Amino acid sequence: MANEPLGFVGLGVMGGAMAKHLAEKGHRLTVWNRTPAKAEPLRGRAEIAETLEDVTRTARIILLCVSRTEDVLELVHRMAVTAQSDTLFVDHSTIAPRAARELAASLHDKGLHLLDAPVTGGSIGAQSGTLIAFCGGREEDFDRARPYLEAYTRTARLVGGAGAGQMMKMANQIAVCLTLLSMAECLSFADKAGLDLQACIELIGSGAGGSWSLQNYGPKAVVGDYTPGFSVANQQKDLRYALEAAREVKASLPGSALVHQLLAALENAGEGERATTALIEVLRSLSGQPTAIASISTRASLGNRET
Repeated sequence: MANEPLGFVGLGVMGGAMAKHLAEKGHRLTVWNRTPAKAEPLRGRAEIAETLEDVTRTARIILLCVSRTEDVLELVHRMAVTAQSDTLFVDHSTIAPRAARELAASLHDKGLHLLDAPVTGGSIGAQSGTLIAFCGGREEDFDRARPYLEAYTRTARLVGGAGAGQMMKMANQIAVCLTLLSMAECLSFADKAGLDLQACIELIGSGAGGSWSLQNYGPKAVVGDYTPGFSVANQQKDLRYALEAAREVKASLPGSALVHQLLAALENAGEGERATTALIEVLRSLSGQPTAIASISTRASLGNRET
């Protein structure tokens, strides 16, 4: 059934690139975005729906990539009213695992299905078609969706039942935030110690202390390039979901909680749209170093905690 008509909802930096790959592969595609202008790059390659409900009139598999739990719930519940029986929703958003499980159960009662399939790889992975998708749900739904996921992923794997995809994404975000902290602490310390930061990245990055964050974020941190990539606001959203999931399964996440607290200094300074690389400025502030973001107030965020 690799020729089912598709819908794609949410055409931001990630979703727009993913939908483009589907269109380029020749799949029948109807798209919708809350801001209509974001659908225009797909005109001529896909059908642009005037309303969200129009997507459900033809699509039998509807993929989503939006921002928050609340957005996913609103959009899917609206589409469920007019969706055809046996429609499969594939949610590439990062949302709370509990919400994914509850949504799957609600759709099942209506004869509809959900595959929670959050992705990692960022905008570069979306553009190059090399994302990794963590999928949770029924095996038959994963098999049904897999031919389409192949258009923009290098790996898509079923990791468990409903909500398991989101749980795996939480584990991913925990690893991401801690390597981010490692990069920021390493370079902040090296800077204060008077070391050559580029040499630090090259030498440490080639050994046991190396990480994706050090190699990719490190050079940007050195020059103070905090232009949007993966934003502080998005990382904080994901960390809130991860900490909520940790409470649910009674797991301890002291490192993630600390990163969440440190990034709050940037949010409180009105810098939530900066790339997460800006975490290094928080550590510089704590170390008494000059910072590129003068409005950071680490004392307020950390409750006068001594480091």
